[in-house]
Amino acid sequence: MGRTLGLISVVIVVGIGSYVYTRQAQSVTSIGSNPETTVDVLAVRNDLMAIANAERRYWATNARYASLDEVRTSGDIEVPNREAFTYSVETSDTGFRIVASYSGSDPGAPKRISVDDAMRMTTE
Repeated sequence: MGRTLGLISVVIVVGIGSYVYTRQAQSVTSIGSNPETTVDVLAVRNDLMAIANAERRYWATNARYASLDEVRTSGDIEVPNREAFTYSVETSDTGFRIVASYSGSDPGAPKRISVDDAMRMTTE
């Protein structure tokens, strides 16, 4: 009886783990209509986080947030050029928002991805 209960418990735990894994895998792979767009979107999200960290470092040394050109020329980070995405930075005295706008042909790709000074990423 104890072994049977143990086996049933293991099967239930493996089933729950498989379900959670497949749900997480779907959330990553459901970006865009093709794998190339998925890779581009994930790269853009990494770029946004890197730019946001550069903005935080710039603020720590200069007591203000920088434009995208200032971040590029400061040498703190190299902002890559992505074919289908353009980056922009909106700054104020109290924070910033970095936006990546999509201009490609994939209808399933997010049109705007942004990150703010609290490192919250939003997708539109």
